[in-house]
Amino acid sequence: MEPITAAYLILQEIISRTETQTLSKLYPDNGPLRRELYIKHLAMFKAGSIHNERACLGGNRVGKSYSIGAYETALHCTGEYPDWWEGKRYTKPIIAWAAGTKGLKVRDVNQKFLIGTLRKAGGLTIASGGFVPKARIQRVMRKTSVPDAIETVIIRHKLGHENTLAFKSYEEGRSAFEAEGIDWIWLDEEPSIDIYEECLLRLLTTRGSILSTFTPVEGLTECVIAMLKDSDYL
Repeated sequence: MEPITAAYLILQEIISRTETQTLSKLYPDNGPLRRELYIKHLAMFKAGSIHNERACLGGNRVGKSYSIGAYETALHCTGEYPDWWEGKRYTKPIIAWAAGTKGLKVRDVNQKFLIGTLRKAGGLTIASGGFVPKARIQRVMRKTSVPDAIETVIIRHKLGHENTLAFKSYEEGRSAFEAEGIDWIWLDEEPSIDIYEECLLRLLTTRGSILSTFTPVEGLTECVIAMLKDSDYL
């Protein structure tokens, strides 16, 4: 290998490692960001051990997408549950979805938080910079309709098996959410009622779970009303 090429690959590896948003940085035992200060966040996680349908409805910039939706999705895909975790756990291979309003936003939010960004390195497509460690990413399938976006990624779980994570957008329509059983669904931003109901159907055979994170800017829509009906409030 040419020295310049070798130096380039080493530099890219250093960049990918320093870019990684490690899961251990969130909810530490001590310090100004210690987890005991995030009462609602912890209650939301714990509720997952009881309820298969949860919705985090709150204001902007309170950590709904990053420190709740993406964080829990990454835990389920990697198996890197912290010692304090009281929420749902997956120990067998799963199929997971992470979805948002538009393809570009899914790339810039869901994908960025979970997998990071795509780049070329040594002739290969590398994804890094998200919660999921680069070493756990086994295969990446690109989305042809959105530049630098991921369609599906295979993630190696801590126990050794492989999990499948697919990225979807509401603009693809309800039919894009038709599938066999899905184990875990994270919806970032409010979906239409038909997409939400389609997602619920995907969980019936797997007894899977769904987590929605969004600010209800349009008020009591049909979807919000369906989520709030007969709900427990944290």
